[in-house]
Amino acid sequence: MRLTDSHGRVATDLRVSLTDRCNLRCSYCMPAEGLDWLPNPLLLTDDEILRLVTIAVARLGVTEIRLTGGEPTLRPGLVRLVERMAALSPRPELSLTTNGLRLAGLAGPLAAAGLDRVNVSLDTLRPERFARITRRNRLDDVLAGLAAAADAGLIPVKVNAVLLRGLNDDEAAPLLRWCLARGYELRFIEQMPLDAQHGWRRTEMITAGEILTRLEAEFVLTALPGRGSAPAELFAVDGGPGTVGVIGSVSAPFCAACDRVRLTADGQVRNCLFARDESDLRGPMRSGATDDDLADRWVRAVWGKHAGHGIDTPGFHQPARPMSAIGG
Repeated sequence: MRLTDSHGRVATDLRVSLTDRCNLRCSYCMPAEGLDWLPNPLLLTDDEILRLVTIAVARLGVTEIRLTGGEPTLRPGLVRLVERMAALSPRPELSLTTNGLRLAGLAGPLAAAGLDRVNVSLDTLRPERFARITRRNRLDDVLAGLAAAADAGLIPVKVNAVLLRGLNDDEAAPLLRWCLARGYELRFIEQMPLDAQHGWRRTEMITAGEILTRLEAEFVLTALPGRGSAPAELFAVDGGPGTVGVIGSVSAPFCAACDRVRLTADGQVRNCLFARDESDLRGPMRSGATDDDLADRWVRAVWGKHAGHGIDTPGFHQPARPMSAIGG
C-alpha cells in the first residue's frame, strides 16, 4: 500500500509533531500568555508514535520523517525516540525542525542517535528584535545551537526565516550573508495564516516576490532546476556554491507536487497545514486496532486530500488549530 490521494500524489514525507508545547512565544504564532496545551493523556506515548511511524515506513512507503512541534526538543525521551526510528528497516531519513534553544546540548546526542539534519528557526540577528518577535531574550542560545548542530555533523544545517513587515523585513540580505559565511542553508518562508490569534492579513505578508527583490538588490540569484516536491524554490547566490531558498506557500503554492502528510501529537492525520478535517488514529489504536486496520485508515485518510490549500478561494477559513498544535 502507498499513501496516494485522489489527485495522484503520493505521500512519502511524514511530519510528526511530538508536542504542541513551545518555550518561545513568537508573535506570529501565539499570544504572549501561551495557549492551553493538550492534556498529557491525549498525547501519543513514545511507543504509540513509534508504532505509527513503523507502519508508515514499513507498510505505506514513507521514506522521510521530520520531527516537529510545538518545540520537539521539549519532548522527554527525544533522543531515544530518534534512535528507535533510525533502527527501522528500511531506514527513513530523519530530520528535526526546532527553535534551537536546547540544541547546543542535544545536537551531539541526537546525531549519535541517528538524526540526519536539522532546520532551525531564526528570523533576526538582532537581540532586541529577537526578544520582540519571540518575547524571550534567547538569541545567543539559538546561535549556539546552530553552531553545535554543524559541529555534530547535522548537515546541511538549514535556517528558516520569516520576514515581518515593519519589523525585520530589512534583514533579508544580512541573514543571507551571515548564513553563507557559516555554511548554513537559508530558507525564507512566507508568513502563513496559522497563528492562534487569527490576526494574519495577506496585505501585511512579505511575499516571495518581495523577498527576492530585496535579495537581488545585493546578490545575483540564479534559479536552480530540479525542485521536484521540495517546498523551496532554490537559487544559487553569486554563482554558487551557496544557495538560498524561498518558500511561497501563499503567493506561489506548490500543492500540485506536495508529498507530505502530518501526524499530530494527539494522533490525528492531517493532509495539509490548512486542513480543517482530521482522521483519528489514536482512538482506534488504543481500542485494539491492528496494524493492518491502522494502515487502512491512514490510506483512506490520505485519499481524501484536497487539490490545494484554498487560501485564494472565497470560502477559505483558517484552521482551528494553530501551527504549534499541527506541526510544520
